[in-house]
Amino acid sequence: MGWVSGTVVFFLIWWTALFAILPIGTQPNPDGDPETGWRGVPERPRLLRKLLLTTLVTAVLWLGVEAVIASDWLSFRTGWLAMPEK
Repeated sequence: MGWVSGTVVFFLIWWTALFAILPIGTQPNPDGDPETGWRGVPERPRLLRKLLLTTLVTAVLWLGVEAVIASDWLSFRTGWLAMPEK
């Protein structure tokens, strides 16, 4: 995998992991707005911690994807997934 496609794959995994990690540990405002009752934004979203966790999870997943792509374990050129030769 080249550096451009590796960066694109990393970004796609990162974006997906971000939306999976964002709701972890959030607590809504228990009181809410007195007029509307809207509880809205969490009191302490801890975004920096979640961004760092997202990057760590993405790095591990990306290394796994890179290993599968670089190996012949799952290949359309050789092995049981290979196209039949004419």
